[in-house]
Order: sequence, then C-alpha cells, then structure tokens
Amino acid sequence: MDYNKLYIDGEWIKPDSQEQIEVENPANREIIAKIPSSNKNDVDKAVNAAKRAFETWQYEDLNKRIELVEKLRDEMINKKEDMASIIMDELGRSKSFALNPQVEPYIDAMSDFIDIVKNYEFERNKDGYKVRKEPFGVVAAITPWNYPLGQIIKKIIPALLVGNTIVLKPSQKTPLVAYTLAECFDKVGFPKGVFNLVTGAGSKVGKMLTEHKDVDVVSFTGSVEGGKKVGENSIKGIKKVTLELGGKSPAILLKGGDYELGIKKALNTVYNNTGQTCSAFTRLLVPEDEKEIIEKMVVEKTKKYKFGNPYSEEKIVGPLASKKQFDKVKSYIEKGLDEGAKMIYGEIPKDSSKGYYVGPVVFTDVTNDMKIARDEIFGPVISIITYKDKEDAIKIANDTTFGLAGAVFGPEIEAKEVANKIKAGTITINQGSPTHKAPFGGYKHSGIGREGGVAGFEAFLQEKAIFS
Repeated sequence: MDYNKLYIDGEWIKPDSQEQIEVENPANREIIAKIPSSNKNDVDKAVNAAKRAFETWQYEDLNKRIELVEKLRDEMINKKEDMASIIMDELGRSKSFALNPQVEPYIDAMSDFIDIVKNYEFERNKDGYKVRKEPFGVVAAITPWNYPLGQIIKKIIPALLVGNTIVLKPSQKTPLVAYTLAECFDKVGFPKGVFNLVTGAGSKVGKMLTEHKDVDVVSFTGSVEGGKKVGENSIKGIKKVTLELGGKSPAILLKGGDYELGIKKALNTVYNNTGQTCSAFTRLLVPEDEKEIIEKMVVEKTKKYKFGNPYSEEKIVGPLASKKQFDKVKSYIEKGLDEGAKMIYGEIPKDSSKGYYVGPVVFTDVTNDMKIARDEIFGPVISIITYKDKEDAIKIANDTTFGLAGAVFGPEIEAKEVANKIKAGTITINQGSPTHKAPFGGYKHSGIGREGGVAGFEAFLQEKAIFS
C-alpha cells in the first residue's frame, strides 16, 4: 500500500502537499508509515469532486446505492483480517480485540443500515401536503483514533445510502485502515467522487473542511474541546453539524442486583480498549454499606484481565494509543492520589520508552467532586463512588457535564425507574446489550445529534414540504 497518496475523484493521486505525518505503532514506538499532511489544494480537490458527484448520486436509484454498499460490505469481509492486522499495528490492539470490537461488529452494522434504509419512508403524505426527505450534499466525516474503522462506518454508510457524498478525514494517529477501506471503495466501483479520502491533522485539515463553503454537513467524533471548535466553524458557514464527544458514564449497582454482572460489564468497557472508549462506565456507584464487598469483587475481577504486548497473545489488552495519552492518563492517576483517593489496584506507570503501556487502576474513596470523577481520563481507570440511597445515586450519576451513557444493575422495575432518571443518551439495564440499530449520542457536553438507527440516517437528511 502506498500511503503517500490520497483517494480523490475515484483515483489514487499524489498530494499537492509535500508535508508528511508519521504514524507510530504504540506497542513498540516504531514508525510504520508516513501519510500526507494535506493542504488547501488537496482539500479543495476532494470537496469539488464530492460536489460534482452529488449532482448525479443524489438521484441514483436507491436499489443501486444499496447494491454498491452490499458489494462494499462483502469486499470488507474479504479484507477483515487485513484490516484487523492494520489496527493491531496502528492502535496497538491484540488480534482478538482488533477483530472484535474494532472490525467485525461494524461490518455487521452495515447490514443493519441497509435494512433500515430499505424500510425508510423518504416521502410521507400528510393532510394537504407531502413531506419529502432529501440529502444535503457534501458530508465531511472527521473521525477519531480510538475506533478507526467503526466510527467511519457509522458516519459514511448512512450518509451514502441516502444520497450524500463523502470527504473523509481520519485521525492522523490511526489513518491506515481508512486506506484499506478506500481500496474497497475503488474495487467495488462507486462513481467517481462519491467517496474521497484526505489525511492530516484535525487542527489543520479538519479545520479546512469545517470552513469550506461547499461542505454541507460536518459529522465529528472526538474531544469536547475539538467539538467546540468544529461546531463554531460549522455554524459560521450555516452547516448541519453532528458532534459525538466525550463521557464520564456511571454504572449504578443497586441493592438486590447482580453485582457480578454489573462489575464485569463495567470493567469490560473500561479495560478492553485500554479505557479508550467514550461510553466506558468509569464511575462505579455502589451502596455505601456494601463498599468493602464490592471493592474486593472489583479487584478480583480486574486481576483476570491481561494487559501487555498485543503481539504476545491472541487476546490481551494493549497499550494506550500515543505518548500524549500515556502522559495524560499518568497525570490523572497521580491527581487521584493527590486528591485523597485510595488506589486498591494498579500503579503509576513509569516508562514509555518501549511502548505506551498502562495497566488497570482501581480507585476507591472517590468523591464526585474529584478530577478523576469529573474528567474523561480515557485510560483503564475506574473510580468506586458510594451513595446513600437510590435518590443519592441518581443525583451523583447526573452530577456531570457529560451525558453519553450509563448503566443500572438491580431489580428490574427499580432499575428501569432509575434508568429513566439518568440524563444520558444510552442506558444499559442488567443483561441489555447496545446495538447499532439504536440511536447513539449524548446529552449535555457529550454531543449534538445521533448516530446509528433511524436517527443516524436522519442526521444526513433535510425536510421539504410540498403542497399540491
């Protein structure tokens, strides 16, 4: 694969920019590739190609669009092992974790999206008028490093199926799997300009896209600060914008509930992607009179997770994604101790010279006003916070600037009652399991708009009222 090219207007082309960005393997700090740092000319070419393609793609028969996406899905199935290997290298995942949750669930989600669009009503007759849903035009998809394939799929597939065209800018930290995806687009034979790939830093290339006069929609996943900048730039151009941002999600263990289940599900979200999941249940809310019992259970279960070199075993939790992440997570572990929290498992990471490895950390005696309870750490760090009664648990759960996700584990009726009172976009109750058929997004500072489900399609559609 020649990573020193961009995919624009149906061709792999040499970039106008001569600048490059190094891509590092976080497991061993080796430079595995160099990609273009696209400039304004490169971005203009991509947007112009997408704009031209939209003139015909918006009117393409839906069945034809579905057929092309089905072929794309099938080609991705053929390439899933290759994509998993790339994610192993650029994100530091072990083989098992690279395949699931990084690759296979999102290929499966493409079938869900196809089913949704097949049954979607693009026109609805009302009393004296008709409502018609139409695509916007050019969509700029700006995606993060923590799920480098999945976040692309959740944006571009619904957008394409309803008739928009795409300019994709993946994270400069994990851009390589997007090149394999572009190869799949090329092989399948999408019309020229329907899908375009530019690479570079979000602060530079992402900014160009959000400010570009011919970009109609911006779909961004990333940090709250990044989202604010994207939102500001997009609104200046009166663009439709969707923001999927951070979280500090609570998991509430109610008395009488299945603590084993709740702790296992919470720890899976916090540990399995090395804590680099925006919806991770990083605040574990527990009854104050059962704190010691739950602490022991959390520690015993934490010991069963294997952390280390992702190439050493099929299923092992690998490193953080970058030096920046390593330093950030280390600083928060230190802050937790400084604030008076008690570390009952784990240690302060010391050396990142051979890779950005941080093991699991369990804090207890955490109060909800501590930095480790309020800020998104984005590492394998969980905080145990006690509550007095059900009302106190709900109050603590909602005492956050975020509102992306949450979970409740307890007697079914009581758990549903508590779930309804948590201000977050996604709530898991007991054995419940999230699906891409459902909408995903946050309240408060966790974002604007939704991805997944019918709502994920409507993010890329605008309404027209027709009177006749």
